[in-house]
Amino acid sequence: MKPAEIDSFFARLAEQRPEPRGELDSVNTYTLLVAVVLSAQATDVGVNRATRALFREVATPEEMVALGEEKLKDHIRTIGLFNAKARNVIALSEVLIEHHSGRVPNDRAALEALPGVGRKTANVVMNIAFGEPVIAVDTHIFRVANRTGLAAGTTPLAVERGLDRRVPDRWKLHAHHWLILHGRYLCKARRPSCPSCPVHDLCQFTDKSPAVD
Repeated sequence: MKPAEIDSFFARLAEQRPEPRGELDSVNTYTLLVAVVLSAQATDVGVNRATRALFREVATPEEMVALGEEKLKDHIRTIGLFNAKARNVIALSEVLIEHHSGRVPNDRAALEALPGVGRKTANVVMNIAFGEPVIAVDTHIFRVANRTGLAAGTTPLAVERGLDRRVPDRWKLHAHHWLILHGRYLCKARRPSCPSCPVHDLCQFTDKSPAVD
């Protein structure tokens, strides 16, 4: 995809969703971090259902540690891998208290040093909470970037670096959300909605689904 086509690609996604937002519920930066950690291999809908009551009770690392691992499990047991996730959430809360005065750091290395936090989670938090123009490559973005020819790569990191090089600066802040939502609702894995896609003509995917009569 050529630079002018990439600019047009994002201009069309921006026209469709001028103010894109993440779909995980949170009440502050800390609960956003917790929600993103819980969302690994789980749907946003499922995480929101599990955290609705949790975030009414817990909104800080101190409150999470006071809640304890077993009570946290009671809240999130409908989420996949809830045992490991509960351990990580308690552990990362303890690290935030001990090393960051209970605050979520605006630093990728510091975020990745937290239990249960990888590069994707760190990028999500940096983008949503701190307004950093970074792109967190999940399965949706990985698929869209490769399928469309926007930034082909064999690993999430390769795709992230490709997007960082190719996405114009004016689109970078919201590119993360535009690509995720595009992959979630239109450029779906099994049957992409090509006929209703706003970037249909720019996409390099050869096996486009036909319009339904």
